[in-house]
Amino acid sequence: MAGVEGDDAGAVLDHIVTQFNTYEEYLDSQITTQDLFYLENEEMARQLVELGFRGSGEVLKREDFIARKLAAEASRISERQQQKILSSAGKELKDNFLKALAEREEANRNGKVSSIIFIRDRNARGQEVSAYIDYAHRLKVDEFDVYFSGKKKLFPRRSDLSFYNWDRNLCCMNSSPNYQVVAESACGLLFKNKSDRKIINVDPKAFPGDNTTRIPIKTDLYLQVVIYDHVLRRKI
Repeated sequence: MAGVEGDDAGAVLDHIVTQFNTYEEYLDSQITTQDLFYLENEEMARQLVELGFRGSGEVLKREDFIARKLAAEASRISERQQQKILSSAGKELKDNFLKALAEREEANRNGKVSSIIFIRDRNARGQEVSAYIDYAHRLKVDEFDVYFSGKKKLFPRRSDLSFYNWDRNLCCMNSSPNYQVVAESACGLLFKNKSDRKIINVDPKAFPGDNTTRIPIKTDLYLQVVIYDHVLRRKI
């Protein structure tokens, strides 16, 4: 557009394609009553605007208008599809733990972050249990709508990375698609990310590892929750 450059020009063009449903509507906006009075032909007036003989400033070409219109529609469709994919989308989340899961859902689904969730709570028998949960893996095998809607709690399982029943002294360890369990270590329980080979140390007194952050979550749903966020840095 004349007199407008860079991002500002793009913003002006995006506004145009949003404001008008068709290219003809855009051309009509450039036609004055005086043009119609002298030309006495609406179609001819549109053609003159499109050719640049009428209208204010540089006229957006038809192919540019259509291309931007299609791009805007594709963006809207993509956004709607993303909202459908995210189980947390549109949910009213009151507990800090559910909010924390929602904040990390998209990044764990698209592989930018690989979070490990530590949960300690009591099961239906009143026994204290805990587990380290591969969040990205659970997102693929569980229906998280029931968790985010509050109909069901995300709870430790024997199939998680590490499960422990404190009352029965029962321990289970399982590698997941994203993590290998490293149990026999002088540093205690470790998890090796299978993508970047980085080690996550879950000892609260130790450094959690490169690109990893340990975040305790205050929640009313469990006795204790800690989330280890591991940012994946893949080679290009």
